[in-house]
Amino acid sequence: MQSRARPKNEQPLRPDAQRNRERILDVALSELTRCPEAPLSAIAKKAGVGQGTFYRNFPNREALVLEVYRHEMEQVAESASRLLETRAPDRALREWMDDLGRFAMAKAGLADAIRKAISAPGKPAKPGHPPVASAAEPLLRAAEEAGSIRPGVGAEDFLLAIAGLWQIDPQGDWQPRAARLLDLVMDGLRAGAPDP
Repeated sequence: MQSRARPKNEQPLRPDAQRNRERILDVALSELTRCPEAPLSAIAKKAGVGQGTFYRNFPNREALVLEVYRHEMEQVAESASRLLETRAPDRALREWMDDLGRFAMAKAGLADAIRKAISAPGKPAKPGHPPVASAAEPLLRAAEEAGSIRPGVGAEDFLLAIAGLWQIDPQGDWQPRAARLLDLVMDGLRAGAPDP
């Protein structure tokens, strides 16, 4: 798992502190997806960290929920460049779409927790999708240059085309439905592609 970049004015975390933070985020994703009201003390305990460590990283529920969401979005965005380094452009794009599908299901599972976090006093802003849109662009350009998708598809159009992901019930058998939807989108992207 990739560690998150810290703002320039913050000191980098020690390796053990970074591992603690990552464990908290992993446990929080699982617990908050199951129950938006999961006690923070239970999340800390399952992550194997003390209350002090937990609250040093996440001073309140809202900070934790929004960081889990941002962290998951960042993981999806970072996977795009790794896939482009190791796969043919069209394969990288399709595999990244699967990563995006998993992110969509995690976001759907967190939806109640996110709604509560952004409606809390002080109303922190809900993170947007810029990292995901920024990650889609090089994948689309590489696949277009390889001649494996139709020319002229931008990140905005791509995100609109896959918006159906967010309509799939994450509590149901979402994986086959997501795969079918993403295969349809990929078939649409390939339609009109020049012969390689």
